[in-house]
Amino acid sequence: MKTIQKKATRQIGEFVAEDYRAAAVFTKHGIDFCCKGHRTIEEVCQKKNIDEEMLLNELDAAMNADSGQNIDFKSWPLDLLTEYIEKKHHRYVEEKSLIIKGFLDKLCKVHGDRHPELFEISELFFASAGELAAHMKKEELVLFPFIKKMVNTSITGQEMQKPGFGTVENPIAMMMEEHDTEGERFRKIAELTDNYTPPADACNTYRVTFAMLNEFELDLHMHIHLENNILFPEAAKLEKKLLNP
Repeated sequence: MKTIQKKATRQIGEFVAEDYRAAAVFTKHGIDFCCKGHRTIEEVCQKKNIDEEMLLNELDAAMNADSGQNIDFKSWPLDLLTEYIEKKHHRYVEEKSLIIKGFLDKLCKVHGDRHPELFEISELFFASAGELAAHMKKEELVLFPFIKKMVNTSITGQEMQKPGFGTVENPIAMMMEEHDTEGERFRKIAELTDNYTPPADACNTYRVTFAMLNEFELDLHMHIHLENNILFPEAAKLEKKLLNP
């Protein structure tokens, strides 16, 4: 019983940081593990009226399942993690945004009269794609290079030079705020698409577009999780360690 109580007070993001397979359990129950990863199991179960013990049992089963595909991102060096995020998640957003925007344009022209919600979905996605492009550039040009510099400083033992933005927690706070905005935008898209369920009269393009939007949101969740729950907290810790050896 004490073990269950102890686990119930842990934050959602900690479970996913420890083992990504926990993400599937949270997704199944509609629990946001990225933007709202700071909430405890106890809090989210009370809010969503979910049986706490059942959820923890499901998490245990998922996290103890034998899978060779599990990646322990928390053990990765921070410079490697920034490279991974940039090459996998940033590139994904850049490539898929163009395709999805083209499909949404087509859907609005062909099906917009019967499904006017498509115009709002399109508007939300176009806004998200634009904001994410700017967001990723800020990470690639400012935040990620500084994190890599901190890693290099910790290896070489050189003196830590303070950046122009003061402390790493300043750009991190901005990035997290932008993550929240995009998380909220995609919650609205999911609502408008009935959780990416195409209508009965949907053509193949319609179905493909909704499937791609769903995949885009899942990738975004993982992208935000890696930053909010692993990269950012560890970068802040590293900075404190370097400034106060």
